[in-house]
Amino acid sequence: MASRQITNTILMIRPVQFRMNEETAVNNYFQEDISLKNDEINTKAQQEFDDFVAKLRAVGVNVIVENDDMKGNTPDSVFPNNWVSFHESGNVALYPMFAENRRRERREEVLIRLESEGFTINNIVDYTEAEDEDVFLEGTGSILMDRQNERAYCALSARADESLFIEFCEDFEYTPVVFTANQTVDGKRLPIYHTNVMMCLAEEFCVICLDTIDDKKERKNVLKHLKETGKQVISITEEQMHHFAGNMLQVLGADDKKYLVMSADAHQSLTKDQVNKIEKHCEILSSDLSTIETCGGGSARCMMAEVFLPKEE
Repeated sequence: MASRQITNTILMIRPVQFRMNEETAVNNYFQEDISLKNDEINTKAQQEFDDFVAKLRAVGVNVIVENDDMKGNTPDSVFPNNWVSFHESGNVALYPMFAENRRRERREEVLIRLESEGFTINNIVDYTEAEDEDVFLEGTGSILMDRQNERAYCALSARADESLFIEFCEDFEYTPVVFTANQTVDGKRLPIYHTNVMMCLAEEFCVICLDTIDDKKERKNVLKHLKETGKQVISITEEQMHHFAGNMLQVLGADDKKYLVMSADAHQSLTKDQVNKIEKHCEILSSDLSTIETCGGGSARCMMAEVFLPKEE
């Protein structure tokens, strides 16, 4: 049986001390300072989070919300997709994180919560020891899985190590597609920190910023894999990527209706033509995430960890 590419169950972590994370800002060029106190930033982020969850639930997405706790000083906990991924086999992968304060986001309570919701966890595949060697691979931020076609895409960066990505692909039986994606920062081309800000893989299409793949051979290879798997390629510009137009996720709502989920900023940045192309396949669902995007440097996709685990009979 072919694997599912999209799910109707999403895990989200409600932030309790959200702010700009100084440890991630060194290579996440999407983060910006805003002139608000941390308490105000956290309150705004919680409001955006709650509104977003309400919109997802309103269309029938099963959102499991786990609250962060105050123990760990974890400003980025709202982005759980970087430390964990859940698979149809019942496997859970735990990933090595670049920022030390993000490693504390990995909490056993989150897995216990999923089991209490009736999901089966058979095995934990733990890559976190790689942190001791300063080797990182940040979950579905770094890895875009085409679960149906058993391919995985990864843009290499300080947070996405090639050899560890290859090891992941061997363990989970994916064909690796490796490339480098760059953005212009102060006139220099520097690696984009996560694959999922420049690329989104849906069931029948892919939204991608091809302009970031400077190496022509690599770009050709990515396109070859997308075409072989029958994905319609919807290109976005680097400017649109900076509005998080690459950071989207396709989910299932009630009656298996498909939605492409994104931020309001990403939605507003799309052209009429791009919107039409997406809407041939599914509806767009967007929500204002401006505080989370500005301080956190991540958007809608980063906030959702997809749950593909089997349910207990």
